[in-house]
Amino acid sequence: MARKQLHEEHDNLDRWLVSYADFITLLFAFFVVMYAISAVNEGKYRVLSDALGSAFGFAGEQARDAKKSKSGSPLSRAHVSAIVHEESGLMTNIANSILQSLSPLVKEGKVRVTQSARGVNVEINASLLFAPGDARLTDESRKALQAIAAVLKDQRNDLEIDGYTDDVPISNPLFPSNWELSAVRASSVAREFIASGIAENRLMVVGYGSNRPIMPNDSSENRARNRRVEVVILSSLPEATKEISMTTKPVN
Repeated sequence: MARKQLHEEHDNLDRWLVSYADFITLLFAFFVVMYAISAVNEGKYRVLSDALGSAFGFAGEQARDAKKSKSGSPLSRAHVSAIVHEESGLMTNIANSILQSLSPLVKEGKVRVTQSARGVNVEINASLLFAPGDARLTDESRKALQAIAAVLKDQRNDLEIDGYTDDVPISNPLFPSNWELSAVRASSVAREFIASGIAENRLMVVGYGSNRPIMPNDSSENRARNRRVEVVILSSLPEATKEISMTTKPVN
């Protein structure tokens, strides 16, 4: 029988094409991802720009067309920056006006005013507003709240009124727990604001009870600080804007 001839195997010189093709595929995928990220960022900017336009009265096709920049964005970056600067200045003016109106109480430490990206926070110690375990406003507190309302009633910003207590439990026929006490105290402040001319649809009331203490509840002084009502003048800017935090100092 004739022997079968063995054919010598030769190296495949085209194997590098496989690696090259893989490399090109990965490179293509990389550029696709980079483009997608770029598109998402531009999309976020457009959403922010639209939100600012809506918040400040530029909503609608006609207004959007009037406000379009050369790049085609609904609002130019310079315009967005100007709106942010204007709103921050408005918040600062509100904070300073409240500080001036309540200067004696600020110096006594019964009222604290701070400014952040969320807006202006007016912290009022419960000892100024209510008797212990009660939710009825004192005469002194009405004057302070009326002074705040005089600053805020002609503004456009919404207001959030938050009630807080310390961690000492309360249980009586009126307030079965600190939840009810904090909520009713915040509601009392809201009713006084309404009586002072602030539109009801601008107000929101929240009762936190003993949650979110400012200080540890380990001393009588700290518990007194935690018993408070906070009036938050909410910024009109969307949360997507760059955060600007600032603490406003008392006015001498």
